[in-house]
Formats: sequence, structure tokens, C-alpha cells
Amino acid sequence: MAVTTRKSEFDLTQILNGVSFVTPSPLGFHQQILGKLFFQFQLYLQKENLGEIFTSPLDVILESDVNVVQPDLIYIKKENLSIFHPNGHINGIPDLLVEIISPGSITRDTVDKFAIYEKYGVPEYWLVFPEQKVIEVFTLKAGKYSLFCSTENTNGKITSTVFHDWELMIEQLYQ
Repeated sequence: MAVTTRKSEFDLTQILNGVSFVTPSPLGFHQQILGKLFFQFQLYLQKENLGEIFTSPLDVILESDVNVVQPDLIYIKKENLSIFHPNGHINGIPDLLVEIISPGSITRDTVDKFAIYEKYGVPEYWLVFPEQKVIEVFTLKAGKYSLFCSTENTNGKITSTVFHDWELMIEQLYQ
């Protein structure tokens, strides 16, 4: 007997390199990490008034009909907020994107989206591996991503080139 997956209203549709993907809505643990990470960013942004942070599902149109993504977290600096359209999407290159890795999204997030975000020049890209309690922060240097920091090599502390004088301890996501 074949097993079919019911598509729900919460499934996410993205276009990667011209191919449409429907992914199921994230599980609870994923959403807990997303909420806690959003909260940490929001605390800093409210204090510093530097820009806006958004959560998925929200389309980021990098190139219409070719690459339309829905990262878990999207940060846009105040001076770049013109790419945010309150009618429903972001059309342009955000300053920071975060993908929280689910078992079914490992290759899509660490290979496919990694290459797409690098190609379009997203300045900073975070990969969050919730089950391993690992975060990797990549920054663009000469058009290529390089590992800026990781919780594995910084005793659990993450910093950012986009958020100056800000740090996150991995424990803040697992309390």
C-alpha cells in the first residue's frame, strides 16, 4: 500500500533554480528554536533600531520564477527596507538569512540554498542544526561564503558581522 502525504494549507512552496518544491510545515522543535532565535534578534533590534526581522512563511524573491525562497528568519537593515513589500513579499537581497535544518531539508539548505544565497550575494547566512545544538555563520568574502564562526569552535557563542556588539549563546535557544 502506497503512503501518500497530505498537503496542508501550511505546506511551504519555494522555487529553487526554477524548480518548485513543496515542503511540509516544520515540526514543533523546529518552531521552538525559531521562536527563541527570533526573540533574541528582536530584543537586540528593538534596542538598537537597526532594521526588521521576519519569520517564515514569507517569500523572498531573489529572481522571479527562478529563485523564490522562504528562509526561517530574514533580517533587513533599516536602510534596505525598501525591498520589503507589506503586500506580501520581499523583493531583493536581505542582509541575513537563517535556515533551521529539519531532517528533510539538509541537502536543500546546506547545498542548494547555500549556493543560491551565495550567488545572489546575501551577506550573511546561518545554518542552525537544532538536534546537534550547532549554528554555523557564513559571510561573503570575494563573492564566496566562508565560515565566520560556529558554536563548535567558539564554545557555544555566536557573533555576527551584520549585528555588531551582539552575541548569542547556544544555551539561550535550549532553555
